Amino acid sequence: MSRKNRPYHFYDTTGSICSTCYRQIEAKILFKDGKVYMDKWCPQHGTERVLISDDEEYYRLGREVFVKRPEMPQTFNTRMHYGCPYDCGLCPDHMQHSCLSIIEINEACNLNCPVCFAASGTHKHTHHSLENIIAMLDTVVKNEGEPDVVQLSGGEPTLHPQFFEILAAARARPIKHLMINTNGIRIAQEPEFVAKLAEFGRHGLEIYLQFDSMRPEVLKTLRGADLSRIRRQALENLNQHNLSTTLVVTVARGHNDDELGDIIRFAQSQPCVRGVTLQPIQQAGRQTGVAADNRLTVSEIRRNIIQQSGIFDAADIVPVPCNPDTLAMAYALKVGDTLTPLTRYFEPQTLVEGSANTIVFEHDVDLKQQVFKLFSTNHSPESQASCLSELMCCLPQIAAPNLSYENVFRILIVQFMDATNLDIRALKKSCIHFATADGRMIPFESHNLFYRPEQAALLQGLREKIEQTHTVWAQV
Repeated sequence: MSRKNRPYHFYDTTGSICSTCYRQIEAKILFKDGKVYMDKWCPQHGTERVLISDDEEYYRLGREVFVKRPEMPQTFNTRMHYGCPYDCGLCPDHMQHSCLSIIEINEACNLNCPVCFAASGTHKHTHHSLENIIAMLDTVVKNEGEPDVVQLSGGEPTLHPQFFEILAAARARPIKHLMINTNGIRIAQEPEFVAKLAEFGRHGLEIYLQFDSMRPEVLKTLRGADLSRIRRQALENLNQHNLSTTLVVTVARGHNDDELGDIIRFAQSQPCVRGVTLQPIQQAGRQTGVAADNRLTVSEIRRNIIQQSGIFDAADIVPVPCNPDTLAMAYALKVGDTLTPLTRYFEPQTLVEGSANTIVFEHDVDLKQQVFKLFSTNHSPESQASCLSELMCCLPQIAAPNLSYENVFRILIVQFMDATNLDIRALKKSCIHFATADGRMIPFESHNLFYRPEQAALLQGLREKIEQTHTVWAQV
């Protein structure tokens, strides 16, 4: 008797949450027709199939090739009691330290963006106290020792009345690289503000500039206003002071996913711009004008870059080992306005065997010389690969003192999972964490889903149900 086969390949099991009730549930990873799906089952709300990659081959790279031993923080902040994702954080079950630590210094903003994971806006006026912000900074230092990257965010952080005191407090701590996440309005409108930023030092300081589109209609959809002039003026002011800048693009299917190549080429032409970060929309916070089906996977954005940029090919854009399910990156050497991708010059195994899961290449005193040796012809494959081993890091926003920012250009794809596509196995490897004033470091995805004040009642209800289960087990 012949047996029936299922119409897919069963690859793995994982955990997720029900996108309706947010309880932790079982999930399977399936391959079908070259795509990767997560099948979820909730006893109350049934089954759900979610596309998590449209490229099986690329997905397997992150699961089978770009894999490293996890790096731990110096301390854990919470204990394991309710299970992931209800014990954040970081609890001892988390598998990755904080490559990027985010400190939200306010909720106030000068925009009411239709898409905002923090749900900030002009209706909010809260600025967190300097005391609490210092407590967050100290939490990051306690966990990381010498934090790789700390990002000041909001709200709109440049509106904080003690903004430069906060910068000074951050500079007083052993933070390797400081980043300011901004919509650019104040940078565009106040040249003296940019000049004062430059006084804090051009090395180890980066502007993470919102830059979603070059089309007014898309900006109106995502940001509620045509900010084209603001973006141009902000870049003019940043170029004047050569303040290192990354353009940050919130990507929504059917809105701006067709202009990623144009944005990369524009970034390439700006002297102060060191790279582009692409973030597919996350269904969290405020989402109006875009829906869940506007979300793109990492593999889709990767393919768009390859097809549109005319610069990067498939070998250049690779999974990031600390969390390959949600992060992909490429490096290029920038000389003038010409980009030459670096990652095509060595085998993928370099990432796995070459360096730690952290941003360390700024410590290599011979790095600049090594990079230029890379383009020599007198290399074996092994020696050529070793020149780049310290370039491949978790996030691309770190300055290398011996390799000028002007010569390094980075592309980073960052997917923040939401209730629909949350893979708890990948969540445990999250390396982007929010610091809190009470001494916790909470992964980005779980922070937006469970740990913002608006979600407190939801989290408490879920924990109470788990506690009831614990009580039943104890009585058995």
